[in-house]
Amino acid sequence: MLSALRFYLLPAARLYLLGLKVLLVQLFSRPPRLPGGRDEQEGLAAVRRICEQYKEAKVEFKKLDLASLQSVRHFAQSFKERDLPLNILVNNAGVMLVPEGRTEDGFEQHFGINYLGHFLLTWLLLDTLKDSGKCGLVSRVVNVSSSAHRIGEIRLNDLNSCQHYSAHAAYCHSKLAQLLFSSHLHQEMQSGGFPVSSCAVDPGMVDTSLYRHLWTPLRLAQSVIAGLLFRTPAEGAATVLSAALSPVLEGDCGGGYWANGHRDVTTLAFDPQLQLSLWEISLQLLGLQ
Repeated sequence: MLSALRFYLLPAARLYLLGLKVLLVQLFSRPPRLPGGRDEQEGLAAVRRICEQYKEAKVEFKKLDLASLQSVRHFAQSFKERDLPLNILVNNAGVMLVPEGRTEDGFEQHFGINYLGHFLLTWLLLDTLKDSGKCGLVSRVVNVSSSAHRIGEIRLNDLNSCQHYSAHAAYCHSKLAQLLFSSHLHQEMQSGGFPVSSCAVDPGMVDTSLYRHLWTPLRLAQSVIAGLLFRTPAEGAATVLSAALSPVLEGDCGGGYWANGHRDVTTLAFDPQLQLSLWEISLQLLGLQ
């Protein structure tokens, strides 16, 4: 009974209480509105709207499945073959509270999609990012994280949550892993003198389909509250685009974790030993070392 409380109910309670705190904070710091999209059809529609509004724009939509490492590798290879510059990479896709399951490659879904897929994509495109940056105007990697990382933990001997599975805990763990990766990548680029920065950003609580796996009564309550208090998808996108484009994050001022337009301090995510351990294990899991 106590074990069930610890591994299943406690993570859920902590996540919902944190969500309430985040919601109260963001009510007083709404970001500007900017256009955005999500799935394939919305992405294609967004491309059409952009091209209609800006005749000179060159915009494409390419499908990428982060649950498949083969898809990630194929996307990266096809992009590099075109010999295009890459100045901004936004690692945005993610899942939340999905039932226990595995990706195509056998990884727990939150860990595989939210973290490993983005890790591999960034790694494969890193040389292009380096070549595209220059002194004073560096390339940027923006990792879309969440305040949920604050109640996550990294169990290096159980990254796939095989011992005890909680969808709430798995989501939080994956977001902490993403933040650790973002911080370590920035340090690696800085120490190597490469014109690339990496930061993480929390878009806040946004009214999207991310919450579709909530328990039904909570999902109904969320749908009512979201329309009144959550950020719109456009507002959430504005937060991410600000991290990608703002001159405040240029050069040596880049990196860190950003929430509500400000750099935030999160102690655990900047533990250098934990960053390095997760980085090295990730390279092994992805066959990159």
